[in-house]
Amino acid sequence: MKKMMVMAMMMAMSISANAMSYSVARNEALFLSDKMAYELGLNGAQYDAVYEINLDYLMSMNGQGDVFGIWWSRRNSDLSYVLSAWQYNKYMACSYFYRPLVWNAGKWQFGIYRHYSNRGLFYMSRPAAYASYKGGNNHRSDRYYADRRISKSVAKASVADSHSMHANSRLSGRARSGRQVAGRGGVVSSGRR
Repeated sequence: MKKMMVMAMMMAMSISANAMSYSVARNEALFLSDKMAYELGLNGAQYDAVYEINLDYLMSMNGQGDVFGIWWSRRNSDLSYVLSAWQYNKYMACSYFYRPLVWNAGKWQFGIYRHYSNRGLFYMSRPAAYASYKGGNNHRSDRYYADRRISKSVAKASVADSHSMHANSRLSGRARSGRQVAGRGGVVSSGRR
């Protein structure tokens, strides 16, 4: 009996040792969601929902088996309710969005950083949900986002400019104090939000 208890505790400790902390998940969800909003032309309601979905996915990670498991499937399902058809197709075509996380050599790796190497560059303000959302919508119901009415109209910023804006912002995105926010045309401003 004692052996079983010890084994159960060891297993629980090894699982929690691989779990992503809330602060890491929150920061990574923000970075990923910001780039999705930028490339997919998300409106404010979509941006909030995408942030929540990404945070839930990342907070559900406990090890290698979770990366493309049930929580990845739930993420894709939730995003299909939030994104328009063309946004969802583009999301699936971008591997750094569709498969944002891998488990390699005992640690998490985020594919988004191969495409967006400047970790201090943000294109959008923080989503409204950033300050208040602590996670858990994906555990409440598998239809949470299906039952919400989220407008799928494209944000005012032109999505067609995304590649030229990205190229310009990479050139002008030198390290500065505070967060960098790229405006239209790739103009980078610094400052806290």
